[in-house]
Amino acid sequence: MEGKWLIADRDLNEREGLKWLLKTSSIPVTNIFLASNYHEFVVWFEQEKPDVVLLELDMITKEERSRIHELMQIYDPVLILTSAEGTFEKARLAIDMQALDLMMKPFSSTKVKAAFQKASRKLGTKGQPAGIHQTNTYKDVTYEALFISQSAAVENYHLAAFQTESRRSIQTLHSFLTEYPFKDDYGIFGLDDLVVVLFKETAQQITELCQKVMRKWEEEFSEPLAIVVHKGNSTSITLNQKYLETRKMLEITYYKGYQQVVEFKDSPVWEHIDPFLAPPEQRIWVDMLTNVDLEKIKKWLYDAFLQLKEPFPDPGLVRIRLTSILAQVRRFMKTYTLDEYQSYEKEYRYIFNSILYDKVLYRTVQNLILFIQKLFFGVKTSDINSKQDSVERGISYIEANFMNSSLRLDDVANYVDRNPSYFSHLLITKTGSSFTEVLASLRMKEAKRLLTNTNKSIKEISILIGYQNSNYFSKMFKELVGSSPREFRMKNM
Repeated sequence: MEGKWLIADRDLNEREGLKWLLKTSSIPVTNIFLASNYHEFVVWFEQEKPDVVLLELDMITKEERSRIHELMQIYDPVLILTSAEGTFEKARLAIDMQALDLMMKPFSSTKVKAAFQKASRKLGTKGQPAGIHQTNTYKDVTYEALFISQSAAVENYHLAAFQTESRRSIQTLHSFLTEYPFKDDYGIFGLDDLVVVLFKETAQQITELCQKVMRKWEEEFSEPLAIVVHKGNSTSITLNQKYLETRKMLEITYYKGYQQVVEFKDSPVWEHIDPFLAPPEQRIWVDMLTNVDLEKIKKWLYDAFLQLKEPFPDPGLVRIRLTSILAQVRRFMKTYTLDEYQSYEKEYRYIFNSILYDKVLYRTVQNLILFIQKLFFGVKTSDINSKQDSVERGISYIEANFMNSSLRLDDVANYVDRNPSYFSHLLITKTGSSFTEVLASLRMKEAKRLLTNTNKSIKEISILIGYQNSNYFSKMFKELVGSSPREFRMKNM
């Protein structure tokens, strides 16, 4: 069925691009009207009464929304909304306005074409008698049921979460799932970073069905897809709880990667790990970096991160642990003044972002290994070696040996091949702290960790961090931390 289309967007390129995609498609169109602001939109709308409207939500103020609602109710066009904000508020507005679709910017041509086709089909069914076209209604299940904790539902639903690696593909995924011929789905809910599909309690072989969906998706799109299926049968938990458990379970892609379907019934539980490198691990890293031992580093990283078994540790703690390793790499860079080279600094920032945001652990570990390899290559093949920073090397040596009760300034100065008085001067100039202050600070930091995370006695902790006399340790701790070791432990239990 041919129809009049009205495209309203403040961005000239967006308007013209949407118009061009519509004109070059196979969709029958009578006229296309363009509006660049709210006033133009209202004028065109009342004058032409378009059959299909593409409206940018962000151009409408809160005061103007009621007027838009009235126009939609009076003329009932097929409505597609667009926005640059992937927020719950925008999704709620789209639902309230009974929009056919909500497209997030930046647009992809695939997503736009899918939305156009959907609007054309919707327009073609408008004049049919009741009963011929069945709309996808969700009955009593709403977005609020996913996000807000309510009383447990009488009817039980199975829930599947679909997530692409890139958020830009979520809208395409939502359109794809909306068009997919599910038999027992009860609702499809598009969110900012995933799509939720509810299935009736009587639905059979949901996991197998999701595997078919994944194969179909892979035939049409190259974007990796992960699917998590919550098949818990209990009606004692709310839909919101199931949604939160499923979202949490999606994080397992961090360890297992995409392109697979994971089924679970019980709430996922992460294993707790210490997110920071312990002093012995710090010493190992100092040695591996100092000795430029890439093979040993590879083995350490593979054993620590790529051999993990269920129950997996909390991904957030793993990311912190990786940043703790990167801090040791950063010290190595400063030792050899590699941080003064823009190319290395750029790669360092890339690795830092990879640790924080990459969705697959294996990729982050590989990126880190390749970065360290480049640093080693730079140290070996250039004259950087001649510009080593003796202060950074000295601090690394103190960090690796602070638990040695006999550690002295002379030992550190001898390690960096400097006169003790001259090294002491360099250390104070660069850090603002003396050797004694740096050493005490490191010991107190480790003491706080042991007091918080272990049941070791004060005397044991004192010896472990380099103090033979526990009374002297307690005195130093209170002087530097502000409370006795025992009081600190009580406060942080």
